[in-house]
Amino acid sequence: MPALIEARDLTKKYGKHTALDRANFTIESGRIVGLIGPNGAGKTSALRAILGLSPYQGHLRVLDREPFTERARLMQDACFIADVAVLPSWLRVDHAIDFVAGIHPRFRRDRAMALLAKTQIGGRRRMRELSKGMKTQVHLALTMAIDARLFVLDEPTLGLDILARRAFYDALVNDYMDETRTILLTTHQVEEVENLLTDVIFIDKGRIVLDSSLEDIATRYAAVAVTADQLGAARDQKPFYERRTLGKTILYFERPDFDKLAVFGEVLTPSVSDLFVAKLS
Repeated sequence: MPALIEARDLTKKYGKHTALDRANFTIESGRIVGLIGPNGAGKTSALRAILGLSPYQGHLRVLDREPFTERARLMQDACFIADVAVLPSWLRVDHAIDFVAGIHPRFRRDRAMALLAKTQIGGRRRMRELSKGMKTQVHLALTMAIDARLFVLDEPTLGLDILARRAFYDALVNDYMDETRTILLTTHQVEEVENLLTDVIFIDKGRIVLDSSLEDIATRYAAVAVTADQLGAARDQKPFYERRTLGKTILYFERPDFDKLAVFGEVLTPSVSDLFVAKLS
């Protein structure tokens, strides 16, 4: 069975600037994938290519379609959340439901209404009357009511407080995700989503730094906090990154010999956010 998304030598240039530089990655069905990188790393350019919003060079297949030339067909099975400010301020919530129901054949009005019933948002309220968190709830209900196989989110919780962000991700996982669907998201709040992710793709300066499942990370990477008296011996095991904290040095290893590292202290799997910093430093 082909991958849900397959990119080989994916390249995107804006004049002399290369936003994506021969990027290679794959995404399988039924996964929750974090596309993680600093500002300007190429995340949005990758999402735009995946959604068929811009041309590119290289090979890209999404849902077994070429996204730029087959975008209409692609968007029958994909949906997208970016900045919720795209919803006009004069629009009423019930009219937004009517609009999406009229243009998307796979929109389920009953599902949208059920999702909104869990909130305090009345159908006759206009977008300008809602907080940013409420607007996000409306946008999420509209998008999650589309029976899509691919759900793409570009910084969907930017500007929301911590309670609204938690409610957003709880709804995403509990009310949307199943084994037939795939979620691809970018976020700066890595710590908040890493317990939801099944896979991560690290991108920097348009290049893929890491494309891995979290299961593989647990066997491929290790971190050990080492005291000063053992630091020299631990460095002999050739860590690829180190940082100081609370009187110890934390060393990071790729493809480690776990038995050798165990003599220096407890061997742990790095968190996604710590591994991201280590790989990009």
